[in-house]
Amino acid sequence: MKKKIGRLLSIILPLLLGVFLVIYTYTSFTAQQIEVISGYFKNADYNYIYISLFIGLTGFIARAYRWKYTLEHLGYHSPFLVNFFAVSICYFMNMTIPRSGEVSRALVLKNYRDVPFDKGFGTIISERVVDLFILIACILGTILLQFDTLKNYISTKVPFEKLLFYGLIAGIVFIGSILFYIYSNAKWLKKLKIKISGLTEGVLSVFKMRKKWPFLLLSLYIWVCYVLMFYVTIFALQETAHISFGVVAVSFVIGSLAITFSNSGFGVFPVAISAVLSLYGVAAEAGTAFGWIVWASQIGLIIFLGSASFLLLPLLYRNK
Repeated sequence: MKKKIGRLLSIILPLLLGVFLVIYTYTSFTAQQIEVISGYFKNADYNYIYISLFIGLTGFIARAYRWKYTLEHLGYHSPFLVNFFAVSICYFMNMTIPRSGEVSRALVLKNYRDVPFDKGFGTIISERVVDLFILIACILGTILLQFDTLKNYISTKVPFEKLLFYGLIAGIVFIGSILFYIYSNAKWLKKLKIKISGLTEGVLSVFKMRKKWPFLLLSLYIWVCYVLMFYVTIFALQETAHISFGVVAVSFVIGSLAITFSNSGFGVFPVAISAVLSLYGVAAEAGTAFGWIVWASQIGLIIFLGSASFLLLPLLYRNK
């Protein structure tokens, strides 16, 4: 019963947060500001959006092609189309129930290629772990790239004494957490250690693959596609066309985190992007419009590919 309630809350709470942010953002603007935002939507150069979506499509293709390497490492073969449909369905399902896409992706492989669920799911987890490490690298790279700007912003908003105090507290908590992790024998911590060791094993298994370098290069290409998708869309609006790549990097990282920790970024993504762009002098109206354009175009691509995959998969593989 508790698990069902937890799962239900994991679905409802992100949606409620998204709805709240949409309503809050709408009511925080005046009628004149809303009219200005509507004008941004009407006057945007959607050719750049189409280019962005094409780049995103190649990212889907690369993710589907990359999957064959982890499957072959376990001795299984799956046609590219099945992999592509499964990946598209994965993204589509994650829009409804967080993290359900990975399960759906493994089920597609089980039903259409007779790959055991645990084996297929294991390959997906190993991919996700690699993606997580690349995201962490993006975050660290962005911090270094925009260190001066972030430092100046924090110093103007938070007094040095408070910053020092918070830094000491964070350091103590960090060191205490490491010591607790190493020496504690709590049951829940043992389970956490098992999960972490499993993630580590998943990452290390990638380096044991016979074709690890094509896998890693495709992983990098997928994330390059993510960044390029975001970068290209800045030219859709004149108000965002001038921002530097450093600003794009910060916005991309914050947007990625918003998507990761919410229901596909619904309501959260546009607010987060607008907040970041406001630090660099972009008006709230333009930042909000830009955030919604980026989010809506990417979600539109996911809905189109996911719906088409649900339709075409059983038609092309009727024998399964």
